[in-house]
Amino acid sequence: MLTRQFPFVHLDVFTSVPLEGNQLAVIPDARGLSDDEMQKLAREMNLSETTFVLPGDAETESQEGVRVRIFTVNEELPFAGHPTLGTAWHLKQQRPDQAEIVLKLNAGRVPVSFEMRDGLWYGEMRQRDPEFGQLHEHARVAQALGISTAVLDENLPIQSVSTGLPFTIVAFREVSQLSQTTFSWPQMASYIENIHSKSFFYFVARDGERKLHARMIFYNGEDPATGSAAGCTAAWAVKYGVLGSDEQAIIEQGREARRPSFLYVRATKSGDAITNVRVGGHVVPVIDGRVTM
Repeated sequence: MLTRQFPFVHLDVFTSVPLEGNQLAVIPDARGLSDDEMQKLAREMNLSETTFVLPGDAETESQEGVRVRIFTVNEELPFAGHPTLGTAWHLKQQRPDQAEIVLKLNAGRVPVSFEMRDGLWYGEMRQRDPEFGQLHEHARVAQALGISTAVLDENLPIQSVSTGLPFTIVAFREVSQLSQTTFSWPQMASYIENIHSKSFFYFVARDGERKLHARMIFYNGEDPATGSAAGCTAAWAVKYGVLGSDEQAIIEQGREARRPSFLYVRATKSGDAITNVRVGGHVVPVIDGRVTM
């Protein structure tokens, strides 16, 4: 029986410490894999996401970016943050002279710039300009989550925001309240599915100056680091005065999942417009292997 082999790398993203951050599998050359095979491989990896790189010729990649597809265990996504950073980081290792790696995702071109910080490559992606959507009543969201309205910060709006993938940003009053809350995906799913078929909640709480603590629950459990939601949060935070224009903040996520992650975020405000949403962090390699099919 004829078999095929595909090299893969397993990375930890939004961390400089192996076995922390958010895990990612990258297939560096997925040419020859069908859509169905990509989905099955993502399910086999059983991580938040697996990415599939489809290399092109130098001229096409220079103009359009490197073609990358992102799959969860259930579906293909137009955009996701930690897969974007992790995949760009891996490509950077093969292209050390390039200061910027551009990915061509289903959501469009996403550039990731790199610089050395503390002896490690630090990558920062520039996400699409945010789209601010529906505002939500605190009482209705609290009911959907099965919690008291009193634990939510009613001074900050609950709003759906997208920089490629929509998230509804929900602010808690205290970090301790956010950390201690037990979330049920089936319970919240019926509410957020009415917002968008591919939408999620992103829970945040202020944790000192220029620092937020965050959690994200989805159908495969708790996500240790959600770069797409972090970009939405950066835009939301600048819009509502939690952060200043171009002020960099740290979002700590993954503590409750025992995989601490650190996402560096900033966005620009000019008049009423929020632009230049940036999310950055470190990446470390953990496993280098080969898939046999």
